[in-house]
Amino acid sequence: MTDIATYALDKLTKAGADKASCNVESGRKDEFNVETNEFSLLRTLFEDELTLKAIIGGRMGTITINKLDKDSVDAAVEECVAMANASLPDEAEDVAMLYDNENFSRNIGGADMENFFGRTKEFVQEIKDLYPKVSTDMQAAFNSGKQTYINSNGVEFNDEAEYYYFQPIFSAKEGEVSSSFNYYGVALDSLATPFMDRGMIRTLIEESERSIKTRMVEDKFVGKIIVTPACEDMIWYTILRCFLNAGPMISGTSRWKEALGTQVADSKLTMRAAPYHPSMVAGERFTHDGFVSKDFDFIKDGLLMSYALPLYGANKTGKPRSCNTAFYNLEIKAGDVALADMIKGIDRGLLVNRFSGASPGPSGDISGVAKNSFLIENGQITDAVSETMVALNVADILQNIPAISKERCMNGMTVLPWFCFDGVTVSGK
Repeated sequence: MTDIATYALDKLTKAGADKASCNVESGRKDEFNVETNEFSLLRTLFEDELTLKAIIGGRMGTITINKLDKDSVDAAVEECVAMANASLPDEAEDVAMLYDNENFSRNIGGADMENFFGRTKEFVQEIKDLYPKVSTDMQAAFNSGKQTYINSNGVEFNDEAEYYYFQPIFSAKEGEVSSSFNYYGVALDSLATPFMDRGMIRTLIEESERSIKTRMVEDKFVGKIIVTPACEDMIWYTILRCFLNAGPMISGTSRWKEALGTQVADSKLTMRAAPYHPSMVAGERFTHDGFVSKDFDFIKDGLLMSYALPLYGANKTGKPRSCNTAFYNLEIKAGDVALADMIKGIDRGLLVNRFSGASPGPSGDISGVAKNSFLIENGQITDAVSETMVALNVADILQNIPAISKERCMNGMTVLPWFCFDGVTVSGK
């Protein structure tokens, strides 16, 4: 890995690059699949990737290839340099400065495929025995990989990681009627716990059977919703996409572009990027642009503490660079209300497990269908809903958080509580 990266970097500098970087990744995936509750496939996949970046007179070229032989590297170097020479100058383009070089390892002793297969078989059998109306497809894999990053400023990082991953996709059926499909992924560094007891797996599968028969909301109301940890993209990744990432910050569409240090959410909200959290499996150790990753707060006690800007975005906007790019490793601080009490406090609302809608608008407006979701009536979860729309503005409802649960769910990639938001429009017929 290091030899390939060093070779490519040397070629880039000799070809005229003033600054350059190389990122090499090599991975192996041992996987087996389940289709309709039956094992269907066993295979091993190998994946290689080389990303080159060259800066010549402030002009940048970049290319990614999936071959690591010298002929392919030579051709990629030539194309990368040609792309740089053909591009327009941009003073924001740069590569990381040298601070401390480090080697990282999250190896767990290799794959125990016999035990992994046993846990998967146990999971499938439990579905057959306890949830006979549920059918599942699943990908289960042991991932192992190495990564090397070097650049022309002398930066060098090496990383090795191993982890298990499984993601069931499931639905329930009774006669000719079936529930909407659902899915949930979990990353593991240990096989000590049955798959059914990881994250929200059991809850979602039980709710799948309860979702065969649904009810449509017959009117329109503005009220409270509970967003579960399974619905991470609805709110949390909308915040990143619309307000914090380089795109909206550079274009100026972010509502928070001048909000650093100000109150952007209820004081109960603390939202972090936390690749070093003990429950995060194979969390990022260095960024794609050559910096050591660190845990940091996006929002702390409702105050905006950081944007999600890599080096280029920081240079382009004049805002501080974020301390990592592992924005999928989100941790949100637990609240002080038990989930059961949160539900009891809602006269009429919705529990949302999955959201299907168009891309959010630049201001944070989202509208779509609540999937695998349930009505809350008089403080109790009642019927599963069908074709029920929810509409809200993410920035606005962050100011209106009646409660956050004490409980948090960990799936190896995120650590999230249940959230109650108010002021959401819910409509059916």
